[in-house]
Amino acid sequence: MSGPQTRTILHVDMDAFYVSVELRRRPDLRGQPVVVGGTGSRGVIAAASYEARRFGLHSAMPSTQARRMCPHAVFLPGDHDLYAQVSAQVHEIFQSVTPIIEPLSLDEAFLDVTGSLRLFGSGTDIAAHLREQIWQQLDLRCSVGVAPSKFIAKLASVAAKPKATPAGVVEGRGVWEVRPGEELAFLHPLPVKALWGVGPATLERLTRLGVRTVRDLAELDEPTLVAALGKAHGEHLFRLAWAIDDRAVEVDRAMKSIGHEETFSTDRHTHAELLRELVRMADGVAGRLRAQEVAARTFSLKVRFTDFNTISRAITLPSPIATAHGIVSAVRPLLEAVDPSRGVRLLGVSARNFGAAAQQMSLDDLFDSVPAGDQEWQAAEETMDAIRSRFGSSAIGPGSAVGADGLRLVRRGAQQWGPDQEKS
Repeated sequence: MSGPQTRTILHVDMDAFYVSVELRRRPDLRGQPVVVGGTGSRGVIAAASYEARRFGLHSAMPSTQARRMCPHAVFLPGDHDLYAQVSAQVHEIFQSVTPIIEPLSLDEAFLDVTGSLRLFGSGTDIAAHLREQIWQQLDLRCSVGVAPSKFIAKLASVAAKPKATPAGVVEGRGVWEVRPGEELAFLHPLPVKALWGVGPATLERLTRLGVRTVRDLAELDEPTLVAALGKAHGEHLFRLAWAIDDRAVEVDRAMKSIGHEETFSTDRHTHAELLRELVRMADGVAGRLRAQEVAARTFSLKVRFTDFNTISRAITLPSPIATAHGIVSAVRPLLEAVDPSRGVRLLGVSARNFGAAAQQMSLDDLFDSVPAGDQEWQAAEETMDAIRSRFGSSAIGPGSAVGADGLRLVRRGAQQWGPDQEKS
C-alpha cells in the first residue's frame, strides 16, 4: 500500500504589483523610483518599485519619511478598483492550470498543482508557464516558489524575487524550487525572522537565546521554546523550524470580517464630523456585505486619537443586518460614548459574525427576511446598489457625504495608503 502522495504547491507573488500595474499606463516612469501611496502628510506607501527600494523605501513607510529618503521619487495615488480588476485577470490564468487556488491578497496566492502534473509537466514547468502567460497577457512579472508545502513555497517565492541593492536591481530567478527532502537544506540557513510569527518582540527574545538563523532555532529543544515564547507560539515555531506544515490549499477560505478604516488628513474633533464619516463608511461596508450576499450581527468601531492611542468597541445584534442605516444605528451609540475633543486621526467600522445572506428580495418576502425596522432601508439600499451597478459607484450616496468636491464615498483599499492631500 503506497503512502500519501507528495504535494506540489506553488506560491505565486506578483512583483511590485500596484506599481507594476500603474507603470502599464505610465511607461515613461519605468526605471524610476516610483511609489504608490498616500501623498498627504499622513499617507503611507502601499508599494514601491525595486528602483525605489534601492533607497530604503518600502510598504507601510510614512510618505513624509519616504520623501526625505528619496526626494526624486514619483508618488502615484492608489487605484484599488483597477488592482482588483487586474488581480481577477491574474486568477483567470491561475485557473487555466488548477482549480485549487487559495488567494491571500490581490497579488499573491497558493496553487495546489499536484493533480495537474500529468497534463502540464512538473511544478517548475507549470510555474514557468504561468510566468510566461502573465507576462504575455498582462505585461506583469511574478515570482513563483515551488515546494511540497505552503510554508516552504512562500519562502521559495521570496528567494525567486528580484533584489534591490545600492548598486542596482538584481534580477531574480523567477522560479525557485525546493524539492521533497531538500526543505531543511533550504530553510535552516535563513535568518530566523523569515519564519511566520517572528515579529520584533519575538525576534528580540530569540536573539537573547542566541538564535539568529532557523538552524539555531531548530537546535533548541521544544520545551525551551515553549518556556520562552508560550505554548502555542513555541510549538508553532518549532514545527516551522523543522519544515513541518501539512496545511492544505484552501479553495474556500472563510471570510472573517468586512470593514473599512481611514486616516484623516486633519484631526476630527466633534461628534458631528465623525458621524458624517461613520455614515460614509457604513455605506461602504453595507454595500460590500450585500455584494457578498451576507449579513452580519457584530459591528466594531475603531478610533485612533491624535496621540496614536487606539480604542475599539463592539456591539452584537439579535439578528444579522446588511444596511448602512442599520450599521449606523448600531454603532452610533458607541461613537457618542467617545470623547473626540483631543482629536481623532483614524476611524474604522467593521462587520463580522455573519448570518443569513442578504439576498435580492421581492417585496413579498422582504419583511420575513430582514430584522424589523430595517426592511424599508434594505429595499432602498438594494435600489442604490442597482443604480451604482448601472451608472457607477459615485452615482448615488448618503447626503451627508456630499461636500464642496462632490460625493465622497469610501475607496476600498484606501486604508492601505492614507489620505492623498490635505482636506478637512
